[in-house]
Amino acid sequence: MASGGAFHRAYRRATQQGFLEAHELAFQYFGGVFAQIRYDNLGLAVRKILRGHQREETARFIAFRSHWGFRAEFCTPAEAHEKGGIESEAGYFRRNHWVPVPEARNLEERNEQLLAACRQDEGRTIAGREQNIGAAMRAEQGHLLPLAGEGFDLGEVSFPRVDGSGCVRVRTNFYSVPVKAGQRVQAKVYAERVEIWEEGRCVARHERSYSRQQQILDLEHYLEVLERKPGALAGSTPLKQWREQGRWPAAYDQFWEGLRRRHGQQEGTRKMIELLGLGKKYGYECLQQAVETALSTGCSDVAAVGYLLTAPPGPRAPVEGFDLGDLSRYERPLPELNDYDRLLSLEVVA
Repeated sequence: MASGGAFHRAYRRATQQGFLEAHELAFQYFGGVFAQIRYDNLGLAVRKILRGHQREETARFIAFRSHWGFRAEFCTPAEAHEKGGIESEAGYFRRNHWVPVPEARNLEERNEQLLAACRQDEGRTIAGREQNIGAAMRAEQGHLLPLAGEGFDLGEVSFPRVDGSGCVRVRTNFYSVPVKAGQRVQAKVYAERVEIWEEGRCVARHERSYSRQQQILDLEHYLEVLERKPGALAGSTPLKQWREQGRWPAAYDQFWEGLRRRHGQQEGTRKMIELLGLGKKYGYECLQQAVETALSTGCSDVAAVGYLLTAPPGPRAPVEGFDLGDLSRYERPLPELNDYDRLLSLEVVA
């Protein structure tokens, strides 16, 4: 409150994970931890309002503030004037940075806009003061508690068991995992993601769903199963979700169609699944570039894409020419493979 600085961040839902994460980001923004922080009586921190300013706090919030070393003070219910600073700040920020409401493609871009607006306000000088907010914040840092050596583990932990569909239930939704059915894993729920851990390593990471009874599936987790049952790929729910998320570019469909023309429906789909396995190894952005490059040359071959993924970047060094002399009489034109491709097509039709 001494400097007048403020930190703003947006979340899709008012969850305890987001509430605590915003604290840590604010501590980093201010360069330290305030010895005492004042709160409204929000349910994310308060279980029960007792007499006076006494509160029964949630166990998670007690653990969090103990980790960072600050004290919590709670306002009297329905007494907004006790936190007038934040009420005024919210109004000022809304009028000066959110009228009209700026457009953003996603939540990440929205928070970048908010952070930029906070930085912009550091240059503002509050009426009656000589220093601007940024200078006052730097002076204020000397009175703050030092940052902890490491952050608080913000994830809400549970230990679900993998079902027959290769999913685990976390809260009210089902998330896919590349783990055998029947095994118990560790699930960590954060503000915007869900992580699944097995034997100390993260085996799956999903965007958190705030709907109920939804299946959040990653096609990568089902590649081994689809290799045995390639016919299930075209109508599968994981493929549908990849399309909706923009993770299945049009180049994949074009390449898949070329594989089916050359090898037939089943074998061509199995080749496509093999191609997706390369994305799991080398990254899907690199795979998309390699597929588009192969298509630009008229090639629909998985081995060619694999070569493009492993070939050294940049143009090849030019090869110096030399005189063949008498050997020139053995020159022959480069072979054409069109006839071979037609033979394969006839075999597929047969």
